[in-house]
Order: sequence, then structure tokens, then C-alpha cells
Amino acid sequence: MLVGLVATATGPAARAQGATGTPGLSAAASRKAEALLRDHLPCLGCHALGGNGGRIAPDLATVRTRRSAAYIAAIVTDPAAVVPAAAMPRTPMPPATRALIIRYLQARPGSATDGAPSAAPAAAAPPPRAGDGAALYARWCAACHGPTGKGDGPNASALPVTPAAHADAAAMSQRPDDSLYDTIAGGGAIMNRSARMPAFGETLSPAEIRALVAHIRTLCRCQGPAWSRDGSGAR
Repeated sequence: MLVGLVATATGPAARAQGATGTPGLSAAASRKAEALLRDHLPCLGCHALGGNGGRIAPDLATVRTRRSAAYIAAIVTDPAAVVPAAAMPRTPMPPATRALIIRYLQARPGSATDGAPSAAPAAAAPPPRAGDGAALYARWCAACHGPTGKGDGPNASALPVTPAAHADAAAMSQRPDDSLYDTIAGGGAIMNRSARMPAFGETLSPAEIRALVAHIRTLCRCQGPAWSRDGSGAR
């Protein structure tokens, strides 16, 4: 689906400046990038752009006043390689989509140079152990879902869809562990939920995702539906 949205955003025409587009991009390419960011990608779950989006990460509208073009390309491609301590997962997307988003952000107003980044990357913190679901949740989930899973994290009010309340036993008991795993690994969009929920499958290991699912079960003090528990609930 995303490939189709950016299929015409390559080549000389897309690189030309349009009358109403972002400088360095055609108007059509700019609109496609903005539609991807607004409706299909999770970036605005944390970052803001044009007054829309989260409030816990740097504003994308002014990214070129702070970061070089090379830095933008690197962090969109592999966030952990650039800032290991950042709670920014690598978002899976087609190469053409990633290239368009990078070019769109690089074309924002500003002129930070490759040789003089405005701030040094944060020092790497020891990553949580794979089995430490509470620590993983605090790092990757609490900003939106809240430290105790009530859907009341500091970023929740900036989101168009209220984050799931993982402490809600009535709601969580309807969701199999496999569904929780798939949502964490693949993001909200693949489960017909908010695209602002990022996919963590390219950042966290299967063991870490399973630890998060187990921690959600401690927050709700519940299990998934009986039919999903290998028949154990049928006895």
C-alpha cells in the first residue's frame, strides 16, 4: 500500500521544487510525504509536524535547524545506530517510502551542517535485560500507555486515539497473547488500530516482545481468552 503512495515520488520531476511544495521537492512529493507521516507511519506518535503529533520527541518541522542532512538520513534508517539510548524504534517501510521521508525532512527549512551537529547524541544506557518486562515497558511503552498501563502517559493527550489501557482487565482479557505480540511487533496499523502505534519488531527481539506481553498480563492481572490458552481454560 505504501509503495503505491510513493511510486511517482521519484525521478527528476519529484526532485524539482514545486510551486507549493517543500523546497527541493515537488508539490506532489511533499503531499505524499505529509500523507504518509500523517496517516500511515508512526512518526507523529512522538514527533510533531505542523502542530500535529506527539510532544515527546523533537519537532520535525524544524529538524534542519538542528540536524544535518546526513544525520537525518542516518537516524531515519537506523535510530539505534545513531543514538543507542533513544526510545525510537526502527520503522519498517519500503525503500522508496524511506527515501521520500528522508528527502522531505532534509528539505525542511534550515541549514545545520554535517560537521557541526547542534547536540551530541545521548550516552548509551545499559539496555534492559530481555526478560525484564517492567524495564522494557518503562523504556518503550510508558510514555503513551502510562507507567502503570492506564493509558495516561505524558504523550497520551497528544494522540488522536487514546492509547490502550493495559491495566484494564475487561479489555485485555479479550485479547490473546498472540494479538498483543503481533501489535507490539508489527504496530497498530496491521491490527486495524492507530498507525501512531509503532512497530517494534525490527528493534526488539522476540524474547523482549514476549517479556512485554507477560508484563501487560501483570498490569491487567488477567489472562487472554480461554480459547487462546491451548485449551487450558476449558477445564
